Amino acid sequence: MIELWIPITVVAGFFQNLRSAIQKKLKDDLSTIGAAYSRFIYALPVALAYLLLLIKADNLPIPDPNTRFLIFCLIGGISQILFTLSLLWTFTYKSFAVGTTFSKLEVIMVAAVAALVLGETISHWAVISIGISSLGVLALSMGERNISASSLIQGLFSKATLLGLTTASLLGASSALFRGATQALNYEPFYANAAYTLVVSLIMQTLIMGIGMLILDRANLISVFRHWRWGALAGGAGAFASICWFTAFTLQKAAFVRALGQIELVFTFLATVFYFREKVTNKEIIGVILITTGIISLLLLG
Repeated sequence: MIELWIPITVVAGFFQNLRSAIQKKLKDDLSTIGAAYSRFIYALPVALAYLLLLIKADNLPIPDPNTRFLIFCLIGGISQILFTLSLLWTFTYKSFAVGTTFSKLEVIMVAAVAALVLGETISHWAVISIGISSLGVLALSMGERNISASSLIQGLFSKATLLGLTTASLLGASSALFRGATQALNYEPFYANAAYTLVVSLIMQTLIMGIGMLILDRANLISVFRHWRWGALAGGAGAFASICWFTAFTLQKAAFVRALGQIELVFTFLATVFYFREKVTNKEIIGVILITTGIISLLLLG
């Protein structure tokens, strides 16, 4: 029987892909930071409505958050915000293509942070599977950005690479910390635990980014509300993706969830080939094969 976290994660990848597509349209009218803020502020009402619906339908008590839970939510939320800013900073370097390629090594960072902070360990087969899929992500990214293996090696010690690895670490940390928050909450059932953790995290992120933009970028903050239609679509898709991600985190280790979540890249590749009819490189084909192999290996042997 298929474990529940598997289809939930696949659905999360689908909605994340949808949210990314909508945000591309939104970035025609907003800065990248404004588009990123839209994913938080417009996702919050959807996530809150979902939580209230669960509480009312199942007649659940309001959870009692503890300090550990709040700290994990706060640091995880800040890590996710810093990830966005770090990725933007990567684009300012001449070798940004190399840096953004290394920023894709999120799953390895998830496993490392989960081991250090949560004490979660994974099997040797899982390590091998994650390594295979990560190589696939690198190959896919190299193909998309037309980077050769020699260029990647030459740029290994550049500032852009260091920033790219930092970006991956921040995104990996947020996933591991959000899982830690669900574990610290001690609230049942699991789907209500995930919903409550998501709402608290979104409130923190919305306040932190909102206050920051109010002080430093008030014009862009006003634009976020002016373009509420596309923002609401992006936020709604992002909310559904986050609901699925957080639910999966309550059921399975973060490294496994994010590794399977790489199937989003396969969805994008298939859409590129069969819907948009665009040409793809050999590196991209090899990358998708490696990602798929890593995911199958993880599910069967990890």
